[in-house]
Amino acid sequence: MRVLITGAYGFIGMHVVAALLRAGHVPVAAVRGSRAAMPGMDSVACDFTRDVDAAAWRPRLAGIDAVVNCAGILREARAGDFERVHATVPLALAQACRDAGVRRLVQVSALGDPRDAEFVASKHRGDEAILRSGIDAVVLRPSVVYSTRGSYGGTTLLRGLAALPLIPLPGRGEARLQPLDAEDLAAAVLAALERPEAAGQRLELGGPEAITLRRYLGLWRRWLGMGEARFIAVPRALARLGARLGEAFGRGPLGMTMWRMLERGSVVSDASLSHSRAVLGWNPAPLEVALARGAASSADRWQARTVFLRPLLHAALALTFLASGAVGLMTPVAAVESLFEAGGLPQSWAGPLALGGSLADVALGLWLLLARRPRRPLVAMAALVVGYTVCIGALLPGVWLDPFGGLLKNIVVLVAIAIAAAGAERQ
Repeated sequence: MRVLITGAYGFIGMHVVAALLRAGHVPVAAVRGSRAAMPGMDSVACDFTRDVDAAAWRPRLAGIDAVVNCAGILREARAGDFERVHATVPLALAQACRDAGVRRLVQVSALGDPRDAEFVASKHRGDEAILRSGIDAVVLRPSVVYSTRGSYGGTTLLRGLAALPLIPLPGRGEARLQPLDAEDLAAAVLAALERPEAAGQRLELGGPEAITLRRYLGLWRRWLGMGEARFIAVPRALARLGARLGEAFGRGPLGMTMWRMLERGSVVSDASLSHSRAVLGWNPAPLEVALARGAASSADRWQARTVFLRPLLHAALALTFLASGAVGLMTPVAAVESLFEAGGLPQSWAGPLALGGSLADVALGLWLLLARRPRRPLVAMAALVVGYTVCIGALLPGVWLDPFGGLLKNIVVLVAIAIAAAGAERQ
């Protein structure tokens, strides 16, 4: 079949693409217009925040036999994004599929209680709208999805927790999960595309056993090769406060959605799992078996160890620029003028340049603190530091010999910015 995959660049979408290729199907990636096409694959441009009408999707379905919708977001960039991305646009896609005669639409949703978060509630509203649209559709609702070949979102956060020397657990870590290998989820998608008996079903998916959060983290730590896990119980009120702070100031998966889902647990009932396995002819692997299939690499350990260091590095850079700008604004102009005089530069330049540079530092520090996508402010910071270093170093070469190494420290700052920018892609 020729299968259109939305969210093809995402964690689940890429596993679905790989499974389709292995099975001899022809995947077509639906990607945001600003992103490059996936190598070796046909692709079409789309935007789940704008393509709210079926008319926008019909031309993209020419020659398409089936569709898999893996698109989703954990956070809203603007109000209403959950509703648009998880409900309005999937319904428009389903209506276009019906009109174009597409054989089947598989909707990859999420397991959970709609009361836990708008993320889950909007997903489930989209599921119901698709099933009522008249298209031959299947809804899959997986529990926590993991992979030994990479991670994203909540699974990255959990890997980061497992890598900490002392692992904090809300309460005693007794919340239960039913983790599902991404390759097993992709196999379920394939079965949902191919099996007639799956039509119109809502299928809850999970691994064959439910385990506690404590055990889940311990198994991942052992897989990462980091020794025995040591845990510390964190009062639920404190854990909830951390989730609220992550919701308010963070960019990643740490927030109230993740907290509520972990607090309640993410478990499939025995009856639902048995039904899903029977309908799909599907046999997912336990976590321990999946982990034993492949050893952790140095890249896995590096990613896990830097999960919490990356936001700290961003915060440190932002505070450094804010502090630098504040110090510049409080420095008497006379002090700057004397520096210019010593370098043989016009003293009239001192005030405007000092003010402009200080305000630029403050603006960039605030931009990095508030930006959802930090790469642009980091690039601007690097450009400003290079400009400072080149201009001051050339015009006032004596500054290189400053006993406190003020200009030399810019080299360290540039390296720190480069590392922050390299890790700025959402994990």
